[in-house]
Amino acid sequence: MNDILTITLNPAVDLATSVEHVIAGPKLYCKTPLIHPGGGGVNVARAICKLGGQATALVAVGGPTGERLLDLLASEAVPTSPVPVSGETRESFAVTDETTGQQYRFSVPGPTLSAQDGQSLLAAIGAAVTPDSFVVLSGGLAAGLDVTFPDRILAAIKPVSDRLIVDTSRGALAHLIQRRADPVHLLRIDQKEAAQAAEHAMATVADSVTFAQTLVDRGVARIVVTGRGADGSIMVTQTQAFFCHAPKVTVRSKIGAGDAFVGAMTLALARGAPPDQALRWGVAAASATVGTQGTALCERQMTEDLFEDCIIEVI
Repeated sequence: MNDILTITLNPAVDLATSVEHVIAGPKLYCKTPLIHPGGGGVNVARAICKLGGQATALVAVGGPTGERLLDLLASEAVPTSPVPVSGETRESFAVTDETTGQQYRFSVPGPTLSAQDGQSLLAAIGAAVTPDSFVVLSGGLAAGLDVTFPDRILAAIKPVSDRLIVDTSRGALAHLIQRRADPVHLLRIDQKEAAQAAEHAMATVADSVTFAQTLVDRGVARIVVTGRGADGSIMVTQTQAFFCHAPKVTVRSKIGAGDAFVGAMTLALARGAPPDQALRWGVAAASATVGTQGTALCERQMTEDLFEDCIIEVI
Protein backbone atom coordinates (compact mmCIF):
# COMPACT_ATOMS: atom_id res chain seq x y z
CA MET A 1 0.00 0.00 0.00
CA ASN A 2 1.18 3.53 -0.76
CA ASP A 3 2.03 5.84 2.14
CA ILE A 4 -0.57 8.32 3.39
CA LEU A 5 0.34 11.62 5.02
CA THR A 6 -2.42 13.84 6.37
CA ILE A 7 -1.93 17.53 7.13
CA THR A 8 -3.89 19.45 9.78
CA LEU A 9 -3.06 23.15 10.03
CA ASN A 10 -5.70 24.08 12.62
CA PRO A 11 -6.42 20.98 14.75
CA ALA A 12 -8.58 20.87 17.86
CA VAL A 13 -9.44 18.83 20.90
CA ASP A 14 -13.10 18.00 20.28
CA LEU A 15 -15.64 17.69 23.08
CA ALA A 16 -19.16 16.39 22.46
CA THR A 17 -21.92 16.20 25.04
CA SER A 18 -25.70 16.33 25.34
CA VAL A 19 -28.31 18.01 27.51
CA GLU A 20 -32.02 17.39 27.94
CA HIS A 21 -32.93 20.67 26.29
CA VAL A 22 -30.87 23.64 25.07
CA ILE A 23 -32.38 26.85 26.43
CA ALA A 24 -30.94 30.30 27.09
CA GLY A 25 -30.63 31.52 30.67
CA PRO A 26 -30.50 28.71 33.24
CA LYS A 27 -27.44 26.56 33.93
CA LEU A 28 -27.57 23.43 31.77
CA TYR A 29 -26.28 20.15 33.20
CA CYS A 30 -24.60 18.15 30.45
CA LYS A 31 -23.77 14.47 30.18
CA THR A 32 -20.17 13.27 30.48
CA PRO A 33 -18.43 14.49 27.30
CA LEU A 34 -16.78 12.40 24.64
CA ILE A 35 -13.29 13.76 23.99
CA HIS A 36 -11.42 13.05 20.76
CA PRO A 37 -8.57 14.52 18.74
CA GLY A 38 -10.05 16.63 15.95
CA GLY A 39 -9.45 18.72 12.87
CA GLY A 40 -9.76 17.63 9.26
CA GLY A 41 -6.50 15.78 8.65
CA VAL A 42 -6.48 14.36 12.18
CA ASN A 43 -9.89 12.79 11.59
CA VAL A 44 -8.84 11.53 8.16
CA ALA A 45 -5.88 9.71 9.74
CA ARG A 46 -8.06 8.39 12.58
CA ALA A 47 -10.59 7.03 10.10
CA ILE A 48 -7.87 5.34 8.03
CA CYS A 49 -6.49 3.63 11.14
CA LYS A 50 -9.98 2.54 12.23
CA LEU A 51 -10.48 0.96 8.80
CA GLY A 52 -7.32 -1.12 9.08
CA GLY A 53 -4.93 1.14 7.21
CA GLN A 54 -2.13 3.39 8.38
CA ALA A 55 -1.55 7.10 7.97
CA THR A 56 0.76 9.60 9.58
CA ALA A 57 -0.93 12.73 10.91
CA LEU A 58 1.28 15.79 10.48
CA VAL A 59 -0.19 18.27 12.96
CA ALA A 60 0.53 21.88 13.88
CA VAL A 61 0.40 21.90 17.69
CA GLY A 62 1.02 24.40 20.44
CA GLY A 63 0.72 24.65 24.21
CA PRO A 64 -0.84 22.23 26.73
CA THR A 65 -3.89 21.65 24.51
CA GLY A 66 -1.55 20.61 21.72
CA GLU A 67 0.09 18.10 24.06
CA ARG A 68 -3.33 16.78 25.00
CA LEU A 69 -4.18 16.37 21.33
CA LEU A 70 -1.04 14.30 20.79
CA ASP A 71 -1.86 12.15 23.84
CA LEU A 72 -5.33 11.49 22.44
CA LEU A 73 -3.87 10.47 19.08
CA ALA A 74 -1.37 8.19 20.82
CA SER A 75 -4.23 6.53 22.71
CA GLU A 76 -5.75 5.60 19.34
CA ALA A 77 -2.36 4.42 18.00
CA VAL A 78 -2.37 7.03 15.22
CA PRO A 79 1.21 7.79 14.07
CA THR A 80 1.96 11.50 14.32
CA SER A 81 4.45 14.03 13.06
CA PRO A 82 3.97 17.05 15.34
CA VAL A 83 5.14 20.48 14.19
CA PRO A 84 5.43 22.94 17.11
CA VAL A 85 3.89 26.34 16.35
CA SER A 86 3.30 29.52 18.31
CA GLY A 87 0.06 29.88 20.26
CA GLU A 88 -2.30 27.37 21.81
CA THR A 89 -4.09 24.57 19.95
CA ARG A 90 -7.82 25.24 20.00
CA GLU A 91 -10.79 23.35 21.38
CA SER A 92 -14.18 22.84 19.78
CA PHE A 93 -17.36 21.41 21.23
CA ALA A 94 -20.78 20.14 20.22
CA VAL A 95 -23.97 19.87 22.26
CA THR A 96 -26.91 17.66 21.28
CA ASP A 97 -30.41 18.60 22.43
CA GLU A 98 -31.83 15.27 23.60
CA THR A 99 -35.42 16.49 23.20
CA THR A 100 -35.19 17.58 19.58
CA GLY A 101 -32.13 15.64 18.43
CA GLN A 102 -30.63 18.86 17.07
CA GLN A 103 -26.89 19.32 17.35
CA TYR A 104 -25.19 22.64 18.11
CA ARG A 105 -21.56 22.88 17.01
CA PHE A 106 -19.13 25.53 18.22
CA SER A 107 -15.71 26.08 16.66
CA VAL A 108 -13.31 28.21 18.71
CA PRO A 109 -10.61 30.16 16.80
CA GLY A 110 -7.14 28.66 16.83
CA PRO A 111 -3.80 30.44 17.11
CA THR A 112 -2.48 32.90 14.54
CA LEU A 113 0.56 31.34 12.94
CA SER A 114 3.65 33.34 12.02
CA ALA A 115 5.56 33.30 8.74
CA GLN A 116 8.18 31.15 10.51
CA ASP A 117 5.45 28.70 11.56
CA GLY A 118 4.43 28.43 7.92
CA GLN A 119 8.00 27.75 6.82
CA SER A 120 8.40 25.10 9.54
CA LEU A 121 5.23 23.37 8.35
CA LEU A 122 6.33 23.37 4.72
CA ALA A 123 9.75 22.01 5.64
CA ALA A 124 8.20 19.22 7.72
CA ILE A 125 5.74 18.34 4.96
CA GLY A 126 8.50 18.19 2.35
CA ALA A 127 10.63 15.98 4.59
CA ALA A 128 7.76 13.57 5.32
CA VAL A 129 6.73 12.86 1.72
CA THR A 130 7.90 9.76 -0.13
CA PRO A 131 7.56 8.89 -3.84
CA ASP A 132 4.64 6.60 -2.93
CA SER A 133 2.80 9.16 -0.79
CA PHE A 134 -0.78 10.28 -1.02
CA VAL A 135 -0.86 13.63 0.80
CA VAL A 136 -4.16 14.82 2.26
CA LEU A 137 -4.71 18.44 3.25
CA SER A 138 -7.99 18.47 5.14
CA GLY A 139 -9.59 21.21 7.21
CA GLY A 140 -9.35 24.97 7.24
CA LEU A 141 -6.20 27.05 7.26
CA ALA A 142 -4.91 28.43 10.53
CA ALA A 143 -5.10 32.19 10.93
CA GLY A 144 -1.96 33.84 9.62
CA LEU A 145 -1.56 31.47 6.67
CA ASP A 146 -2.32 32.90 3.25
CA VAL A 147 -5.04 31.38 1.03
CA THR A 148 -2.24 30.29 -1.33
CA PHE A 149 -0.83 27.91 1.31
CA PRO A 150 -2.24 24.79 -0.45
CA ASP A 151 -0.28 25.85 -3.55
CA ARG A 152 2.84 26.10 -1.43
CA ILE A 153 2.20 22.60 -0.07
CA LEU A 154 1.86 21.27 -3.62
CA ALA A 155 5.13 22.96 -4.57
CA ALA A 156 6.83 21.49 -1.47
CA ILE A 157 5.82 17.90 -2.27
CA LYS A 158 5.96 18.00 -6.07
CA PRO A 159 9.63 17.06 -6.39
CA VAL A 160 8.66 13.76 -4.75
CA SER A 161 4.90 13.23 -5.28
CA ASP A 162 2.10 15.26 -6.86
CA ARG A 163 -0.78 13.27 -5.34
CA LEU A 164 -2.28 16.01 -3.19
CA ILE A 165 -5.87 15.51 -2.03
CA VAL A 166 -7.53 18.70 -0.75
CA ASP A 167 -10.66 19.15 1.35
CA THR A 168 -10.66 22.72 2.62
CA SER A 169 -13.02 25.68 2.87
CA ARG A 170 -13.59 29.42 2.71
CA GLY A 171 -10.81 31.55 1.18
CA ALA A 172 -8.43 28.68 0.48
CA LEU A 173 -11.13 26.77 -1.39
CA ALA A 174 -12.17 29.85 -3.37
CA HIS A 175 -8.54 30.40 -4.37
CA LEU A 176 -8.13 26.78 -5.49
CA ILE A 177 -11.25 27.00 -7.63
CA GLN A 178 -10.19 30.25 -9.31
CA ARG A 179 -6.46 29.72 -9.72
CA ARG A 180 -4.62 28.74 -12.89
CA ALA A 181 -1.81 26.49 -11.71
CA ASP A 182 -0.83 22.84 -11.53
CA PRO A 183 -3.89 20.70 -10.72
CA VAL A 184 -4.18 18.97 -7.39
CA HIS A 185 -4.80 15.25 -7.63
CA LEU A 186 -8.27 15.34 -6.05
CA LEU A 187 -10.51 18.09 -4.70
CA ARG A 188 -13.49 17.36 -2.47
CA ILE A 189 -16.15 20.03 -2.14
CA ASP A 190 -19.52 19.76 -0.39
CA GLN A 191 -22.89 20.63 -1.91
CA LYS A 192 -23.23 24.03 -0.23
CA GLU A 193 -19.71 25.08 -1.22
CA ALA A 194 -20.30 23.93 -4.80
CA ALA A 195 -23.49 25.99 -4.99
CA GLN A 196 -21.68 29.07 -3.68
CA ALA A 197 -18.85 28.66 -6.18
CA ALA A 198 -21.21 28.05 -9.12
CA GLU A 199 -23.55 30.83 -7.97
CA HIS A 200 -26.60 28.62 -8.39
CA ALA A 201 -28.20 25.74 -6.50
CA MET A 202 -27.00 22.18 -7.07
CA ALA A 203 -30.60 21.09 -7.59
CA THR A 204 -29.85 17.90 -9.49
CA VAL A 205 -27.12 15.31 -9.87
CA ALA A 206 -26.53 16.72 -13.35
CA ASP A 207 -25.84 20.14 -11.82
CA SER A 208 -23.17 18.63 -9.57
CA VAL A 209 -21.60 16.68 -12.42
CA THR A 210 -21.49 19.74 -14.69
CA PHE A 211 -19.87 21.84 -11.97
CA ALA A 212 -17.27 19.16 -11.19
CA GLN A 213 -16.55 18.61 -14.90
CA THR A 214 -15.91 22.33 -15.30
CA LEU A 215 -13.27 22.21 -12.55
CA VAL A 216 -11.58 19.19 -14.11
CA ASP A 217 -11.63 20.78 -17.58
CA ARG A 218 -10.10 23.99 -16.19
CA GLY A 219 -7.26 22.03 -14.57
CA VAL A 220 -8.21 22.72 -10.96
CA ALA A 221 -7.99 19.01 -10.10
CA ARG A 222 -7.65 15.72 -11.93
CA ILE A 223 -10.54 14.33 -9.90
CA VAL A 224 -13.39 16.29 -8.28
CA VAL A 225 -15.75 14.82 -5.70
CA THR A 226 -18.91 16.69 -4.76
CA GLY A 227 -21.30 15.70 -2.00
CA ARG A 228 -25.06 15.61 -2.38
CA GLY A 229 -25.98 15.32 1.28
CA ALA A 230 -27.85 12.20 2.33
CA ASP A 231 -28.32 11.15 -1.31
CA GLY A 232 -24.64 10.35 -1.86
CA SER A 233 -21.69 11.81 -3.77
CA ILE A 234 -20.51 12.27 -7.34
CA MET A 235 -17.01 11.86 -8.73
CA VAL A 236 -15.72 13.26 -12.01
CA THR A 237 -12.36 12.25 -13.46
CA GLN A 238 -10.77 13.28 -16.74
CA THR A 239 -12.58 10.43 -18.51
CA GLN A 240 -15.46 9.24 -16.28
CA ALA A 241 -18.27 10.37 -14.00
CA PHE A 242 -19.98 8.41 -11.22
CA PHE A 243 -22.79 8.90 -8.73
CA CYS A 244 -22.71 6.76 -5.59
CA HIS A 245 -26.06 6.41 -3.84
CA ALA A 246 -25.75 6.52 -0.05
CA PRO A 247 -27.44 3.86 2.11
CA LYS A 248 -30.19 4.92 4.48
CA VAL A 249 -28.95 5.23 8.07
CA THR A 250 -30.18 6.81 11.28
CA VAL A 251 -28.35 10.11 11.72
CA ARG A 252 -26.96 10.60 15.23
CA SER A 253 -24.10 13.02 14.56
CA LYS A 254 -22.67 14.52 11.38
CA ILE A 255 -19.35 15.43 12.99
CA GLY A 256 -16.43 13.94 11.08
CA ALA A 257 -18.51 12.38 8.30
CA GLY A 258 -16.71 14.31 5.56
CA ASP A 259 -13.32 13.48 7.07
CA ALA A 260 -14.22 9.78 7.26
CA PHE A 261 -15.27 9.97 3.62
CA VAL A 262 -11.89 11.38 2.61
CA GLY A 263 -10.05 8.88 4.78
CA ALA A 264 -11.79 5.82 3.38
CA MET A 265 -11.53 7.07 -0.19
CA THR A 266 -7.81 7.84 0.17
CA LEU A 267 -7.14 4.47 1.78
CA ALA A 268 -8.87 2.71 -1.10
CA LEU A 269 -6.87 4.69 -3.67
CA ALA A 270 -3.64 3.96 -1.80
CA ARG A 271 -4.51 0.27 -1.93
CA GLY A 272 -4.92 0.47 -5.71
CA ALA A 273 -8.72 0.58 -5.96
CA PRO A 274 -10.20 2.20 -9.09
CA PRO A 275 -11.84 5.61 -8.54
CA ASP A 276 -15.45 4.37 -8.52
CA GLN A 277 -14.72 1.80 -5.81
CA ALA A 278 -12.81 4.39 -3.77
CA LEU A 279 -15.93 6.58 -4.00
CA ARG A 280 -18.05 3.70 -2.66
CA TRP A 281 -15.73 3.29 0.33
CA GLY A 282 -15.93 7.01 1.02
CA VAL A 283 -19.72 7.03 1.02
CA ALA A 284 -19.83 3.90 3.20
CA ALA A 285 -17.49 5.43 5.81
CA ALA A 286 -19.40 8.71 5.89
CA SER A 287 -22.66 6.81 6.36
CA ALA A 288 -21.13 4.74 9.15
CA THR A 289 -19.91 7.90 10.85
CA VAL A 290 -23.27 9.70 10.96
CA GLY A 291 -24.62 6.66 12.78
CA THR A 292 -22.19 7.16 15.69
CA GLN A 293 -22.50 9.46 18.71
CA GLY A 294 -20.75 12.80 19.11
CA THR A 295 -17.25 12.99 17.69
CA ALA A 296 -16.79 9.24 17.19
CA LEU A 297 -15.89 8.05 13.68
CA CYS A 298 -16.74 5.07 11.49
CA GLU A 299 -16.12 1.55 12.70
CA ARG A 300 -14.61 -0.95 10.30
CA GLN A 301 -17.32 -3.62 10.43
CA MET A 302 -20.18 -1.18 9.93
CA THR A 303 -18.33 0.48 7.04
CA GLU A 304 -17.77 -2.87 5.36
CA ASP A 305 -21.44 -3.80 5.83
CA LEU A 306 -22.66 -0.49 4.39
CA PHE A 307 -20.25 -0.73 1.44
CA GLU A 308 -22.48 -3.40 -0.07
CA ASP A 309 -25.41 -0.95 -0.04
CA CYS A 310 -23.50 1.86 -1.75
CA ILE A 311 -24.63 1.62 -5.37
CA ILE A 312 -22.53 3.15 -8.14
CA GLU A 313 -24.20 4.70 -11.17
CA VAL A 314 -22.09 5.53 -14.22
CA ILE A 315 -23.15 8.92 -15.57
